[in-house]
Amino acid sequence: MADAYGLVGFQNHLKYGEQARVMRLIPGLEDAEILQYGQIHRNTFINSPKILNETLTTKSNSRLFFAGQITGVEGYVESVATGWLAGLNAVRVLRGQRLLTAPPTSAIGALCRYVSNVETKNFQPVNITFGLLEPLPEELRKKHRNKRERHMVQVERALKDWDGFVQGLNHSRPATGDAVAA
Repeated sequence: MADAYGLVGFQNHLKYGEQARVMRLIPGLEDAEILQYGQIHRNTFINSPKILNETLTTKSNSRLFFAGQITGVEGYVESVATGWLAGLNAVRVLRGQRLLTAPPTSAIGALCRYVSNVETKNFQPVNITFGLLEPLPEELRKKHRNKRERHMVQVERALKDWDGFVQGLNHSRPATGDAVAA
């Protein structure tokens, strides 16, 4: 109906009356009807670096997968991407095929590397950022001193590597009617 809007990321400790007061300070929202106030919520997630491999299998059981928010990725796209990779690898386990890791230069590869390998005492969930992507080699960093240019090079490299990864998937699919090991 396009007559109600949600503010993402408006979790806070303010009492409802104070939230209403603050919202009405924002130009254009002076007369807004507030349907639901923001509130703090807790994300539940596992200590993935101790539990998961980059394939999203557990270190103790290669037939047990985790994906999505529970792994410590934040965001809808990040959660869907890890679910896709975990699902793809679950099928590969059933077929007796080698498990896949996403290219380390790609966003999903960087996220999987982070949740499975980050060394920290206090693991916390994360969205994808350029800071998680594999850094450019020194010669490219020197050539592209502007951060925006470096990011474009990272994106181009990720897309090229992702295309190769997907092409490899297309070549490893069994033909229709082939027997699948269970």
